[in-house]
Amino acid sequence: MTADTQAHVAVVDPADGRILCRLETLPGPRSIESVGGTVAVVAHTAAGALSLVDARTLSVRRVLRGFREPRYTAAHPGGRYAFVTDSGRGEVVTVDVVRGGVVGRVAVGGASRHISLDRRGRRLWVALGTKAERLAVVDVVRPERPRLVVRLAPPFLAHDVALPPARSPAWVTSGDRGTIALYDAARGRILRRVPADAPPQHVTFHGGRAFVASGDDGLLRVHDAVDGRLLRTTRVPRGSYNVQQAWGTIVTPSLAQGTLCVLDAAGRLRERVQVAPSSHDACLVLGP
Repeated sequence: MTADTQAHVAVVDPADGRILCRLETLPGPRSIESVGGTVAVVAHTAAGALSLVDARTLSVRRVLRGFREPRYTAAHPGGRYAFVTDSGRGEVVTVDVVRGGVVGRVAVGGASRHISLDRRGRRLWVALGTKAERLAVVDVVRPERPRLVVRLAPPFLAHDVALPPARSPAWVTSGDRGTIALYDAARGRILRRVPADAPPQHVTFHGGRAFVASGDDGLLRVHDAVDGRLLRTTRVPRGSYNVQQAWGTIVTPSLAQGTLCVLDAAGRLRERVQVAPSSHDACLVLGP
C-alpha cells in the first residue's frame, strides 16, 4: 500500500496484518496496481513518473519518467502490459512491465483518470476526469497500438469505471451524487441504476459480487454484480476510497487515516492495520 506523505510503499501480510517491510520510492506514491501478481505499478502523479516494484524481491526494479500526471493503472490479463492514464496529457499509455518501457500511447480527449479493462483484455473504459462528463472506450487488442473507439456521456458526472471479470454489467460510479449506473458494456447502454453512498465511490469485483467503497461515509457495500441487489454493509474507516481484490481478499486503504482494512469474500472485516499517516491505494501481489 502507498504511504503517500512518506515516499514509500508498505508491504503488509493480509493474513495477519504484519508490516513486513517498507520500500523507499520517489515522493508522492498515489496509486498502485498489481500486474500478473508479480509486479506492482506505482504512479507518482506530482513527479510524473512510475515505479515498477518487483514483488518477488521486494525492490523497485525500474523508474519510468516522461509522464506529466500519471494517475491509475489497469493490468492486462497476460501479465506483460499495463495501461496507465496520464491526465496531464489526456492519454492512455501502454507500459511493457517485462521490458520496463513505454510502448504505446493514445489521446482520449480529456483528463484521463480511473481506468478498467474488460475480462478478455480487449477494451478499456476510462473516466475523463474526477467528475467526468465523458467516458472514453479504447481498443487494446494490440496493446502497443491503443485506439480510441468512442466517447460516452454518462447520466451524471462520473468518477470510477469498473468492468467485471465475468459476464456482468460495467459499473460506473458518480462523482457528484449517490448513484451508480450499470451498463451493457458491449452496447454502451445503461441497464439500471443502483443507489449508493456519498460520492465518490470505487468498485471491485469477486465471485459475482461488486464491492463498493464510499470513503466519505466510511462504508463498504457488497452488491450482486449483475442486478445490483445489496447483500451486505460493512463499516470501514473514513477516507477508505479505493478498493481492490485478488484471490478472494478485498483491501481498502484510508487516505484520511492511513489504515488498511482487509475483508473476506463476503465483505466481512478481518484485519484493520495502522500503516501510515495517509494511504491512497493498495493492491495484492504474490510475495517471495
